[in-house]
Amino acid sequence: MSRRFIYEDHVGTLRLRRGTLFGIIAWATCQGTGLPARADTINQALIKAYENNPQLNSQRAVVRATDEGVPQALSGYKPTITATGQFAQEYTSQLAKVGATRNVTVPTLPTGTATVSVPTAGAAYPRTEFGYSPSNVQVTATQTLYNGFQTANRTRLAEANTSAARETLRVTEQTILLNAATAYMDLLRDGALLELQRRNVEVLQEQLRQTRARLIVGEVTRTDVAQAESSLAQGRATVLTAESNFARSKAAYRQVIGVEPNALVSAAPIDRLIPRRLVDAVAIGRARHPNVGVAMFGIDAAVLQVKINEGSLYPQVRLAGTVQQNWETNLTTTLQQFNAFVQGQVTVPLYQGGTEYSLIRQAKETVGQKRIDLDTARDAVQATIAATWGQLEAAKAQILATQAQVAASEIALNGVREEARVGQRTTLDILNAQQALVNARTALVTAQHDRVVASYALVAAVGELNLPKLGLNIPLYDPMVHYQQVRDAWIGVRTPDGR
Repeated sequence: MSRRFIYEDHVGTLRLRRGTLFGIIAWATCQGTGLPARADTINQALIKAYENNPQLNSQRAVVRATDEGVPQALSGYKPTITATGQFAQEYTSQLAKVGATRNVTVPTLPTGTATVSVPTAGAAYPRTEFGYSPSNVQVTATQTLYNGFQTANRTRLAEANTSAARETLRVTEQTILLNAATAYMDLLRDGALLELQRRNVEVLQEQLRQTRARLIVGEVTRTDVAQAESSLAQGRATVLTAESNFARSKAAYRQVIGVEPNALVSAAPIDRLIPRRLVDAVAIGRARHPNVGVAMFGIDAAVLQVKINEGSLYPQVRLAGTVQQNWETNLTTTLQQFNAFVQGQVTVPLYQGGTEYSLIRQAKETVGQKRIDLDTARDAVQATIAATWGQLEAAKAQILATQAQVAASEIALNGVREEARVGQRTTLDILNAQQALVNARTALVTAQHDRVVASYALVAAVGELNLPKLGLNIPLYDPMVHYQQVRDAWIGVRTPDGR
């Protein structure tokens, strides 16, 4: 069977020779590994990962939660209004002594008399009972007029944190897409290697059959049969290992992409997205990589935190107004009472134990740390680009080398078989040549896998691995939609997605 694996290289279209097996992945994974007949492409796998991966959905929720920091900061511009109501019921029972009296004259010291009034018999003791319901309602509104620009700086800080969360989401998207491409190619490679080892077992079985037939006619010895049996046993053990690797790759595919794999179509590198020179890739990565963006917004947030802490040293100006309505405030004349007043309050901090000064110094040190983190992020991006660039170049060279190795091994195997027919080669020579060809094909399959994965890894290292860049036009998750929905919300507890 003549199959081929074709992809666009920088030197043109490369067609692999007959027998390399990576070119028959679509057939092998469908017929030989038990995958469904419907085929998937690598672009379809990337789209499914973008839509289904739980890690990516979790990071999107983190961004939405971070968005809420902006309306929380903006609340400093809005008034606070509280209402207080008091309602009571009071009951009083009073017992008084009331009755007739008579005057009685009594002697006093040293000489003289005094007249006192004493109740006569039959005095009354009436009981008086009464009740009332004192109550009031009070509404107080407070508005901050000036707080050292802390509200403005807190709003800008929240926006910086939101921007950093979006850059972190970009990092997660790149990681998931790269993992999806790697999982796709791993399954493709392991499916090809499994089919390769199964075919090798078929060849070894035929070799053993021929060797036994030659033993009957006396052309070979029992040693040749034992060597063929040993190679067959080793080939069957290798098939078991390949099946295990294929099952593992299939599980990884399901974990990253979120669905069970179908038959897979051969994938191509994405060299069209890679800068022409290493220096260009480094320049783009140091400027645009989302990890660099996270570090830059981290500096902005740290600078704004310094300003917020400095705002605690400024005067605080507030305006407060209160409206109060009272009912039945006493038992005599007042049945209703209405009060309203407005007051301005200015608070000037003089000394608060030194905590505010320490916080300012601490925030300034954090600014220095974040600036160092930016340099670290840029250096890390540059190192990753350089390493991935080298891996890609090595994979390209490895394909050419292993292609030549496969061609030479095929010629060598055919030659050994012809020489064995005339008695110039032994069965062991045939088995060794067969194993050399299998090893060469295995190396070629692995090199092709590494070639595609390295191209995706390099684009991710530059910071441009995303669906629009790949040319996949599907509805994308836009974090700005949720941000605009909640930024200016005054009230409400339901999230825009209905929770």
